[in-house]
Amino acid sequence: MKKIPEIMGTFRSHIIEAPEVIRKCSGLRVFGKRVKSFIFTTDVAIIKNTDADAVMSVYPFTPQPIITQSLVSASDVPVFCGVGGGTTTGRRVVNLALDAEFKGAMGVVLNSPTSNETIRAVREVIDIPIVITIISDKDDFEGRLQAGATIFNVSGARDTARIVRVIRERYPDLPIIATGGPSDESIMETIEAGANAITWTPPSGTEIMRSLMEKYRGDY
Repeated sequence: MKKIPEIMGTFRSHIIEAPEVIRKCSGLRVFGKRVKSFIFTTDVAIIKNTDADAVMSVYPFTPQPIITQSLVSASDVPVFCGVGGGTTTGRRVVNLALDAEFKGAMGVVLNSPTSNETIRAVREVIDIPIVITIISDKDDFEGRLQAGATIFNVSGARDTARIVRVIRERYPDLPIIATGGPSDESIMETIEAGANAITWTPPSGTEIMRSLMEKYRGDY
């Protein structure tokens, strides 16, 4: 393997690194950019201090344009923004998706309850990828694709790798993002099942600060 020179700054040497095993997946090429690792967070401090290829920003509240603007502005890498589809439905999802594209998001993420009609309405107004979340192998895969979904985002907890395998057998060339799980072994299983890219959840800011404070205290 070729040696890769690494350049770090004095004040930005402490970053959150994506699991190295993720580099073994094929990645996705979106608008010319190759993406393998998605960090799952809405914390702008973490977004600003990670080596992940992209950000998956989905949060359990009604999507708001000011949050999208903050995330895109803070990030040095592409951001895929959640725009609803569960509690938030219909025309509001369409408007949020269009606003996310205008603000610079590389893709929009729709929740699993999103109807095919809503996906179709979003597809009619935006040009960036539509990522639809898949939580079961019983989901309407074909209906999602026909409605205009671009990428499947598989989030099936312990069944994720199995769901990815089912999708990959039916659609050999479909772009698939999937949650990797808690260990290198679970990430590798998901990659071998056919995932092109992996989402991973970093430690929280509180956890990072706790470990940093323990180090400070140990210096005394």
